[in-house]
Amino acid sequence: MMEHARMHAKHKGHEAMHAEMVLILIVTLVVAQLVLVQWKQRHPKSYNLVTLFQMWVVPLYFTTKLHWWRFLTTWFIFSVITAYISFRATRKPLACTTPRLVYKWFLLLYKISYATGIVGYTVVMFTLFGINLIFRISPEDAMDFGVSLLFYGLYYGVLGRDFAEMCADFMASTIGYYSASGMPTKHLSDNICAVCGQPILVDVSEEGIIENTYRLSCNHVFHEFCIRGWCIVGKKQMCPYCKEKVDLKRMFSNPWERPHVMYGQLLDWLRYLVAWQPVIIGFVQGINYVLGLE
Repeated sequence: MMEHARMHAKHKGHEAMHAEMVLILIVTLVVAQLVLVQWKQRHPKSYNLVTLFQMWVVPLYFTTKLHWWRFLTTWFIFSVITAYISFRATRKPLACTTPRLVYKWFLLLYKISYATGIVGYTVVMFTLFGINLIFRISPEDAMDFGVSLLFYGLYYGVLGRDFAEMCADFMASTIGYYSASGMPTKHLSDNICAVCGQPILVDVSEEGIIENTYRLSCNHVFHEFCIRGWCIVGKKQMCPYCKEKVDLKRMFSNPWERPHVMYGQLLDWLRYLVAWQPVIIGFVQGINYVLGLE
């Protein structure tokens, strides 16, 4: 109570200053959003590269400052493996085994992040309903555990998808069946996967031992891991060869697979919060400091 009274006394008479700070925050958020949208539309490559760097570095700064060693350990492991995978994906000539390796890694990372996020969200909801008390777990410990899992799942989900998109562009352009603008440099045969450039050994109508074969509405066929990695993880909702739009609902008709698509859309939205929100808030604090507002 005394703390609350002291807080009121400290800020008494500063209503105009507070209103000015709120106005600066709102204007900065609006202007920053407009600038980011224009940047993304006009120069998508530089925008994605800077966003990816921010996603990778900004949380590292805060977690190092707060001594979150568990996060730093997982971040280091993720960075080492992903750096190796990205190195393999950007080599020329591209090894024939690299595309499958890349998509398998990022698809695995995507599924782990999805499962981690779901478990974290479930723990948070159970804690809100008091179910943690049945297991004699304090609400603080249960909520910390749930929020931590939710953070891990969402963060590595976003970061993994961004790295996967970068690798997908490099590999597809190197293989030659995909071009971001213009026509592909190679003609696609009926039994070749345009994502990895390797032969398709399982017919569309057959059940594969390791993976199945997918045929899109444009009649081009792909390995299951490749097209899943390309569409869901690599964020490319079009045929790699002819660029016809992929109907994800038709492609993943199993209702258990559809949440993966929605989860990917959620991660795209969260990227702004993780990568740019801290920068914008820091910029606002800098303006307030220069203007002498506290």
